Amino acid sequence: VQLQASGGGLVQAGGSLRLSCAASGRTFSRSGMGWFRQAPGKEREFVAAISWTLISTYYADSVKGRFTISRDNAKNTVYLQMNSLTPEDTAVYYCAGGRPGYVGNILKQRSTYEYWGQGTLVTVSS
Repeated sequence: VQLQASGGGLVQAGGSLRLSCAASGRTFSRSGMGWFRQAPGKEREFVAAISWTLISTYYADSVKGRFTISRDNAKNTVYLQMNSLTPEDTAVYYCAGGRPGYVGNILKQRSTYEYWGQGTLVTVSS
C-alpha cells in the first residue's frame, strides 16, 4: 500500500496550494482519510480529515475556514485545498489512510491511521 502526496512548494503569504494524495495497493473507499503536518521542531499535528461517507469533514481550528479537504473515491485520492496561507502553515504535510469504518472525531487522532504518505513540503514566505 502506498500513499503518494504531491503539490507542495513555495508560496507567498496569502497564496494558495492544492495538495493531492493518491493511494494505491488497496481501496480506501470505506476508510477515513486525513492530512497531518509537522513543522520543524514540532510534533505532527492534525490538519483535516474526511469520512469515507463523504458527508463529514473535520478541521483543526488553525485552518478552519481556509483549508478544504475533499476526496474522489473513484480515483482513490484525497485533496487539501489551502487558501490564505501564512508562514505558520509551513510544514511537511502528510496524508494518511484510516482503518475501515472509523468515523467521527476519532479521525483527528494519529492512531486512527494505518497508512502514511511520505510527506510534501509546504513553505510559506512572508
